[in-house]
Amino acid sequence: MPYMKRNYIRSLLYNILFFGLTAAACVLCLPALLLPRKLAMGVVWAFVGCNAVLERWVLNLRYEVRGAEHLPKSGSYIVAAKHQSAYETMKLHILFRDPAIILKKELLSVPLWGWYLAKSDVIAIDRSSRKSAVESIRAGAVHMKEMGRPIVIFPQGTRVYPDTTTKEKPYKIGVARVQEATGLPIIPMAMNAGVYWPRNAFWKSSGTVIFEFLPPIEVGMAHGALIAQLENDIEEHSNALMEEAKTHG
Repeated sequence: MPYMKRNYIRSLLYNILFFGLTAAACVLCLPALLLPRKLAMGVVWAFVGCNAVLERWVLNLRYEVRGAEHLPKSGSYIVAAKHQSAYETMKLHILFRDPAIILKKELLSVPLWGWYLAKSDVIAIDRSSRKSAVESIRAGAVHMKEMGRPIVIFPQGTRVYPDTTTKEKPYKIGVARVQEATGLPIIPMAMNAGVYWPRNAFWKSSGTVIFEFLPPIEVGMAHGALIAQLENDIEEHSNALMEEAKTHG
């Protein structure tokens, strides 16, 4: 898969401003951790909003949303997303307002940053054993459904490069277990973020990241068939979006 031409000057300036913003926000906003969650979330929304401004005007990196008609108008649902970079993680609170993100429990131990993650009320997976992981996913998903929040899961479990195959990083069964526990529809989300902002990359590109929501997968499919369809849908559309980026720049 193609990577776009790197913009070194814009990337350097963006990174300086981003890390400065992050450090200042993590320290200066510590009192917000003492507030009720809904009030403390104002800090998160302000941070991702400010970062989006930096991306737009410094890095010249925009985003476009397609298929928004597939998202339920209200209530809880599951978003199964391709995961290619840090870029999309900083868009989740813009795309879904108050998402419940499924992530590994270890991230909550990251100084400062992990405290804000915990305050936002995520679904932290205890990976000490398979049983613990399944229980933490199920319990967390049911709790978020009761709160009416969108649940975001990355079926491959980690960020992947644009040319990483599903044989190297296969889709995991966790998303099927979330649907089984909640009875919620799964909305696949394809993207091409990785060609502009690759995994762990300091140098980034200007352009337009596209997030594409696909038709929902309703309850009732066998786990194996569900994972196969999800993988086919997300991979086919993500590959097409990455080729579109190569063609149109």
